[in-house]
Amino acid sequence: MQAFHYENVDQVASAINAATEGVKFIAGGTTLVDLMKLNVERPTGLLDINRLPLDQIERTADGGLKIGAMVRNSDLAHNADVQQQYSVLSQALLSGASPQLRNMATTGGNLLQRTRCFYFRDTNYACNKRNPGSGCAAIDGFNRIHAILGTSEHCVATRPSDMCVAMMVLEAIIHIQGKQGERTVPINQFYFVPGTTPHRENVLAPGELITSVTLPALPKGTRSYYLKRRDRASYEFALASAAVVASVQGGQIERVRIALGGVGTKPWRCLEAERVLEKRSPGEKNFREGAEAALRAPKPLHNNAFKVELAKSTLIRALTVATSNA
Repeated sequence: MQAFHYENVDQVASAINAATEGVKFIAGGTTLVDLMKLNVERPTGLLDINRLPLDQIERTADGGLKIGAMVRNSDLAHNADVQQQYSVLSQALLSGASPQLRNMATTGGNLLQRTRCFYFRDTNYACNKRNPGSGCAAIDGFNRIHAILGTSEHCVATRPSDMCVAMMVLEAIIHIQGKQGERTVPINQFYFVPGTTPHRENVLAPGELITSVTLPALPKGTRSYYLKRRDRASYEFALASAAVVASVQGGQIERVRIALGGVGTKPWRCLEAERVLEKRSPGEKNFREGAEAALRAPKPLHNNAFKVELAKSTLIRALTVATSNA
């Protein structure tokens, strides 16, 4: 770990003004500190933003929810409004990491969580995400945990966050502030697929700060579910996960939102599967058709072809639960 300077800030404007080149924001530090120890991240300075007044969860005027970027994952998961209205988000958060890490990790930090790729985290190997133009050791290496959707010849790393998969089906809006002012970005437009520039993971410009996330109100009668498949029951990243938000009326799926985790280079919104399922009746046959649409063009590698059927079965089960007793 190289030397760096450290500074506390207690106002958003102060944080943005102090965010010069080479300086990183730090909150829970559950990803950043690990990567600094591995010399993957080498900031010249850290701005501690734990004192920023961004730790509230509030109802919005239109019945939605505003979540401050500094809200801890554990507080968000156990919030009564989240559990009652956005249960898929609570379920996703509680399936991730450990209680100790959830007590530290923040909403903003989770949105920016880096990949768990072995080769990204080991500076002895080539990684275009870490060192653009150096190559991708994972493509011909051990790639069991890697992506099958949204990959390119330059990167096959997955986006590991559980929370972000749930945020995707809830159609979260991300609020960002920087030296040029404030802006909002729908979560489905926030992340980039790797293409030829895997080191560019999202739309944030240098020095910009996520300040909050808003969740739109859900239609009455909406049910949701998050299902995670992994190698062990706790403290493990998803091999495949599925988040579903659905409403059923008159025996038909009136509205459905679907996203997959563990299989994509970003939280993977399944628009084709949604189109297949809306105005159709719940049931195994239609759910299978939706799952086929979601995984219509996977690009499996030599160690992770099993993810194709695993993702389909995970989605079918999540759809079954989310539409049951509706």
